[in-house]
Amino acid sequence: MKFTLLSDDEIWQVATLMMDNLMDASTRRDHVAHIRDFTPRLKAIVTKDYLDRVCEQYQAEKGFFTERVPLTIFKRPDSAIVVWKQFFSKAEGEFMAEMVLVYQNDRFLCDHVTVL
Repeated sequence: MKFTLLSDDEIWQVATLMMDNLMDASTRRDHVAHIRDFTPRLKAIVTKDYLDRVCEQYQAEKGFFTERVPLTIFKRPDSAIVVWKQFFSKAEGEFMAEMVLVYQNDRFLCDHVTVL
């Protein structure tokens, strides 16, 4: 799969569905749902205990995820970096949500995700 040949709309569609699931699952602290679309590499990092600690911290400090606005996509032959403007229910200001989208074993997967 060459990401440079995919349209932005195709990438936004896949990445948005994945990010919706990730954020909903982390809000509920549902580890199985949260890692559903992760690569094996990322699954090894985001254990249930790790997710619980991250969720505890961000929910206490920032609240829950609210609006997310698409910003840009950086395409590489083997991946795409997808970036949104992200807002929270308690924290003021703008944050950045980012995902690295890859294609492995005949499906799109998330190989990195963060909110800064």
